[in-house]
Amino acid sequence: MTRPTRARATAFAKVTLSLRVLGKRPDGFHDLDALAVSIGQPQDSLEAAVISEPGVRLDVVGEDTLPPDGDENLAAQAADRVLQRAGRQALGVHLTLRKRIPVGGGLGGGSADAAAALVAVRHLMELELDDAALFELAAGIGSDVPFCLRGGAARMRGRGERLEPVAIPLGLPLLIAVPPFGLATSDVYRTWDELGGRPSTRIVPPPPALDSLVSGLVNDLEPAAEALEPRLVEFRQQVEEVAGRPAVLAGSGSSYVVPVDPDGRRLGDLAAELGQRLRRPVIGAATVSRGVRLET
Repeated sequence: MTRPTRARATAFAKVTLSLRVLGKRPDGFHDLDALAVSIGQPQDSLEAAVISEPGVRLDVVGEDTLPPDGDENLAAQAADRVLQRAGRQALGVHLTLRKRIPVGGGLGGGSADAAAALVAVRHLMELELDDAALFELAAGIGSDVPFCLRGGAARMRGRGERLEPVAIPLGLPLLIAVPPFGLATSDVYRTWDELGGRPSTRIVPPPPALDSLVSGLVNDLEPAAEALEPRLVEFRQQVEEVAGRPAVLAGSGSSYVVPVDPDGRRLGDLAAELGQRLRRPVIGAATVSRGVRLET
């Protein structure tokens, strides 16, 4: 059987619906207790192709501000680690990454891309790496990469690598409002430390589907994000005024998430209406069962 010369994977965005930061660890990371879900939109696409020279080459295409390229890009790191783990350093891979997940929006785009690269390169090279080995590699790349690799819905603990799957209905509707600026995760956590690591007191009522999992949606990083980028306060207030319901910060920001009850209206229509009134992109999203889809 002929080895494939290309492999394609879709990387789904991640939304952290609730996030408690429990403290800073000796290793510099932070202990978390978070509820995260994969969503069908937005999504990035990644193509991996065999090349003659060793190493990883990366091209990034996207309308938004581009993520780091070269060695700093998590997808490139993931591809390189798969090759090293399998002892295939003599082989080369060319990655083409098409970005649709907003950069710096708190939607896990870089981690999702890394998870997609792990899956695509394993398939491309027909490597004998089981899912446990891939998960181990994911945990070494970044705190959110293990969740993005498994996807679905889970409680994230430790620095994010300890996952406990939870039952959340597929298709849970969410509106995601994206401001005209992004935030760097490291900057938000540093600001959280500087502010004394205080928990957030702003709690958003959960939708009925989440009642058994959380008493409220809260994000301890929100005060730090809004201190770091004061424009977030006004943006959140605008989102809540137009949506008519409270919003919660997505991860470390800068996007805000609004759980909704469509009331018989199409989710896309709600997103378009909110986006028109905000004059900013608003994504109508729904929960999905996976973080990466290998395209065949």
